[in-house]
Amino acid sequence: MKTLAHYLLLSALALVCVFPFWWTLVTALSTEGNIFAFPPTFWPREPSLANFIAVFDTLPMATFLGNSLLIAACTVFWKLALCSAAAYPLARMQFKGRKLVFGLILATLVLPSEVNFLVNFITVTKLSLVDTYTGVILPNVVTAVAILLLKQAFEEVPQDLIDAARVDGASEWTIFYKIMLPLIAPWLATVGILTAVEAWNEYIWPSIVMSKPDQFPLSVGVLYLRGTFGSSTRVIAAGTVLTILPTLAAFLFTQRFFMRGMDGAVK
Repeated sequence: MKTLAHYLLLSALALVCVFPFWWTLVTALSTEGNIFAFPPTFWPREPSLANFIAVFDTLPMATFLGNSLLIAACTVFWKLALCSAAAYPLARMQFKGRKLVFGLILATLVLPSEVNFLVNFITVTKLSLVDTYTGVILPNVVTAVAILLLKQAFEEVPQDLIDAARVDGASEWTIFYKIMLPLIAPWLATVGILTAVEAWNEYIWPSIVMSKPDQFPLSVGVLYLRGTFGSSTRVIAAGTVLTILPTLAAFLFTQRFFMRGMDGAVK
């Protein structure tokens, strides 16, 4: 009975999580019926791909998709490089002010991301990075959460392994690059997956920095449907589904790396 109760609870939570996506998919595939009826329709009426075809006929989806891939890939690469380089000395080196630096980094967690928009926009403007991919990527390449996760991963590596490398004459850079990073690969994968999803779904910041439609990522470009098809919620739903599917597929294929990273990289 205890196991049954657990499965029932998990099933209920799964339904709550899946329902918004399922409703959007049903709306995108339907061609008839009131989409706002209550209780809602759980199966498409007169299913068709016409709404998806309308999205591709209206928007340059290939361009938007390529822009999103570029932004997500660059954000993941630079976040892993910079955050791991920041987390390693905080975890394994002794220097004055280490706790103060780490405390200041953690203090940024209490600030909502929207608070930084004005400062970031002024900075990006002063650097002449408006309407550039760099302007979109730069404010997101270093985050306190990523540094915290990677610092914890570095702390799980046995100190004896690092001491042995130093006795053999390895430099700190060699220890970091050839020993530490391979050992925390699952953690790097976890941070990479979370960063890729976040960068892919980012809407507010790219819409602030960019004004050229040919540079819009998919999350921003799809909202053109709201003006073009103001009365066609089905077409908007189809564009939303196309935006969600890549991240959903990526997470399903990389789920095992994500779970290994959350369980810990070093035994």
